[in-house]
Amino acid sequence: MTATLIWILVGIAAIGLYLSWTAGRLDRLHARIDAARAALDAQLLRRASVAQELATSGVLDPAASIVLYEAAHAARQAEEEQREVAESELSQALRAVFGEVQQMEAVREAPGGDAAASELAQAVRRVPMARRFHNDAVRAARALRRHRKVRWFRLAGHAPFPMAFEMDDEPPTALADRPTS
Repeated sequence: MTATLIWILVGIAAIGLYLSWTAGRLDRLHARIDAARAALDAQLLRRASVAQELATSGVLDPAASIVLYEAAHAARQAEEEQREVAESELSQALRAVFGEVQQMEAVREAPGGDAAASELAQAVRRVPMARRFHNDAVRAARALRRHRKVRWFRLAGHAPFPMAFEMDDEPPTALADRPTS
């Protein structure tokens, strides 16, 4: 009788430890999502700021400046629900403005233009990487949250279901091919 009770207690303790470990893992995944989202937000803000700065520098022609400035401003001011759309529109504006290599050459020839072009190229290249890291963390958390043990024992607590950040982040060819300094 005593041996059976001890084995039952050991089994319950092992299950408790396993559930505690799973809850800790899920908590770490949620923390990773938060950190990746902060990094993604920083890269998106950097890209929009550099684009807005370039649009107001007077280097671009007036039509391109207006298109780029409005898209960058909308991306910076977008509410959370509209953020993916606004960032996609900024990507489209960047491709429209810098779709031709001649536009990039005109920027490079202006005083301080080479540094601005390099900074924009870096910002444009970092956004897809930051988005990929964020979405990978979301994918891992979603996979763990789909397990029965997580749902049955409510191991996720009150944490919201993680959502991926889906946007058009394809860089313009004139910026994607530019080497960084």
